[in-house]
Amino acid sequence: MRQKPGPRKSHGEKVVKDIRRATRKQYSAEEKIRIVLDGLRGEDSIAELCHREGIAQSLYYSWSKEFLEAGKKRKRRYLR
Repeated sequence: MRQKPGPRKSHGEKVVKDIRRATRKQYSAEEKIRIVLDGLRGEDSIAELCHREGIAQSLYYSWSKEFLEAGKKRKRRYLR
């Protein structure tokens, strides 16, 4: 019985994936905050903002959630 060839990745595909991973942009905390605040201002849609910044919308929303959660924690500490 013959085995079906599975979705094997060629060596070239693996090299390209490794290069993309190594050259992925790393955003500083300041850049993340700037992007989230731009989104909260509402001057552009989130889709436009993400396209301009070169990030996925899901990444924007996870940063936004982290930002708002950090604000809540700070507020709780301040009010005590």
